[in-house]
Amino acid sequence: MKFVLFVEGYTEKKALPDFLKKWLDPKLPQPVGIKIVRFEGWSHYIEEIRKKVALNLSGKVGADVIAGIGLLDLYGPTFYPTGTSTVAQRYAWAKGEIEGRVNHAKFRQYFAVHETEAWLLADPSILPKPVRNALPGNYTEPETVNFVEPPSSVLDRLYRTELDRAYKKVTDGANLFQALSPSIAHGKCPHLKQLLNDMLTLAQS
Repeated sequence: MKFVLFVEGYTEKKALPDFLKKWLDPKLPQPVGIKIVRFEGWSHYIEEIRKKVALNLSGKVGADVIAGIGLLDLYGPTFYPTGTSTVAQRYAWAKGEIEGRVNHAKFRQYFAVHETEAWLLADPSILPKPVRNALPGNYTEPETVNFVEPPSSVLDRLYRTELDRAYKKVTDGANLFQALSPSIAHGKCPHLKQLLNDMLTLAQS
């Protein structure tokens, strides 16, 4: 049995299967599979998600699929209607919009608030020491790192000032995810906690 994870980029494709399984598998009687379907950014995701879900979750191909999990960064998309400016407003609207478009019983849409890099900020000990030491002290709740300077921008700024190089989402991000304890991130990131708890419930049922 497996999940199909629909993601918008290379970092998620490279890093998330092992990260999610590290939390899920010890809680299940047998390991769960995670298949990745990657898109070229959020706009391509919005255009193609219904077709990709149908291809991967229906008929014989989808017979062993527990659920399709869509995951986008809340920061980035520009399709939010006027007046939806808060996390709660954007999350609720976009989840309903995408699930409505897809209209498949096995599909559920989630968002990383505000980016998957927020999960990395949950455990500063995995960051290079100069970056860790320069991290603002008010980032104890990683999902509050916001639309103004989202988590990847925070990391890029600190990598440039402290390490004299850019933060590379695919290589640096993937390496940091290998070091990150999903239990720590689960405890500090409520939206990630909801995603992991839902996946566990689905796998158990």
